[in-house]
Amino acid sequence: MNIKMMNGLSGFMLVLAVAFPAASFAQTVDLQQAVQMSLNADPRVKEREQLVESARALLEEAQANDGWRINANLFVGLAPAVSGGFYQGGATSGTTPRTDGPFPGGLSDWTSLQVALIKPLFTFGKIKHYSEAAEGNIDVKRGDVRISKADTVMDVKRAYYGYLTARDSRRFLEDVQNRLDSALKRVGQNLKDDNGESKQSDLYAMQAARGMLGKYLSQAKAIEKISLNGLKVLTGVGMDADLQVADDSLAPVALPKDSLAELQSKALQDRPEMAQLEAGMRARRALVAAKKSEKYPNVYAGIVGTANYASRRDRLNNPYVYDPFNNAGATPVVGVKWDMAFDVTDAKVAQEQAELEALNYKNQYAQAGIPFQVSEAYQHVHANYQAVQDLAEGATAARRWMISSLADFNAGLEPADKVADALKTYALTQAEYLKTVNDYNMDVAQMYRAAGELK
Repeated sequence: MNIKMMNGLSGFMLVLAVAFPAASFAQTVDLQQAVQMSLNADPRVKEREQLVESARALLEEAQANDGWRINANLFVGLAPAVSGGFYQGGATSGTTPRTDGPFPGGLSDWTSLQVALIKPLFTFGKIKHYSEAAEGNIDVKRGDVRISKADTVMDVKRAYYGYLTARDSRRFLEDVQNRLDSALKRVGQNLKDDNGESKQSDLYAMQAARGMLGKYLSQAKAIEKISLNGLKVLTGVGMDADLQVADDSLAPVALPKDSLAELQSKALQDRPEMAQLEAGMRARRALVAAKKSEKYPNVYAGIVGTANYASRRDRLNNPYVYDPFNNAGATPVVGVKWDMAFDVTDAKVAQEQAELEALNYKNQYAQAGIPFQVSEAYQHVHANYQAVQDLAEGATAARRWMISSLADFNAGLEPADKVADALKTYALTQAEYLKTVNDYNMDVAQMYRAAGELK
């Protein structure tokens, strides 16, 4: 193919893309791809990630209290207007100060500014401890992200395996129904011909079996559609998208080789809940220390100043005479600020100490409860693994029974009620097999989740 033809094809494809923007192609995903797409699209995960950012901002706020801060107050008001000097009669010199009342000359505008630029020097651990508590809070929120991701993985597996289970159930039930319909047709023809090969009770037995199959088939179709729609929502492609799964049929996953002791040890190390408890206790210990430090003052340094101006008051340049409405000044300062309510601070310390003790008890429960959760999931995995093996053999035998019964029925060697029993037994056994495979796969997923693995 030459370059000219390739360019022509590229242009043709571009025209198609522009002319049919709504055209879409089926997207096929396997389980791992569906999990990754869902982790990238799940708004619940993104919500938890934003809460981590919020926790980081709280840390920045706590650390920023160690920096410079400014307190300023600027206002405009009214002051008494005064003209002339300080002495009797408004003279600029003399020995007798004037006593001409509070408003000798009416009112004047008054502009006042008070400002303080302060830098904490020593806070007795307040900033340090609050920062440590904020860091622990970040780790707690990160644990929430991990838990949310684990929830998403479980939801995807539940939808994925549920879809495969329902699809396989629908397929085999349709096969059984087709075989039953053929047998029903034969019975109906025999009764019409009155050849003595079938009885009316044969027709009723098969019709009853078909009614039961119809129920299970309708349920399988509904679950198949619901599961696929759920998978579309989780992966973010939208319910109107054409999504297909890569697996041709449901199959049991490999039996995990990990021992129970290994899984329990891993859970105590890797479970996000354990990391959250450790971070929560670290944060609570820091908060207890921070509340205790509230009993102590803050040492600071800075610059404080004030400026006042009244346009209708003469400015006095006398170091012994102070006019609060017309002056200016600033000075560097070193000070101690102590703002504490004794009983309130003690109550806050007691509150944080109680919260810390509550987390200690929760940690004790987790140390015992998490290994139990792992053990419970482990036992379910191995029990259902054996059940899958047994049901696989049973389903195979039931299918052979069904096929041989239909063959014998067609040969006139098997009554219809026996065929109906074989059909129902195969349908129930195969359905139970598929359900148990789904349960087993989900048990494996739950076991890994209980062990703290995101698989």
